Amino acid sequence: MIDLNHIDELARRLSGLVPPGLRESREELQENFKSVLQSGLARLDLVTREEFEVQRAVLLRTREKLEQLQAVVAELEARHSAVGATGDAPAASSPPTH
Repeated sequence: MIDLNHIDELARRLSGLVPPGLRESREELQENFKSVLQSGLARLDLVTREEFEVQRAVLLRTREKLEQLQAVVAELEARHSAVGATGDAPAASSPPTH
C-alpha cells in the first residue's frame, strides 16, 4: 500500500504552487490533488516493499537451487565423458521405478 503521508505531502506541495488569486480554495484543491494522486497510483501495477522482498527471497533461493543443479549436471556430464573416454561401458541398470 502506498504511504498516504507521502500523498498528503505531495498534495500540499502542489496546492502551494497554485497562483495567489486561487488560494482561497486551497483546501479544496489540495483534496482534489490528493484524490487524483491516489486514483492514479491505484491504477498502477505496484507491489508493496514486503511483497517485493518476499519475491526477492524466492528468486535468491531459486538461483541457489539452479546453481546446485548446474553443478550436479556438470559432474554427471564429466563422469559420462570419463566413462566414454576410457571405453568402459556403464553397468546396465534397471529402469527407474516411480
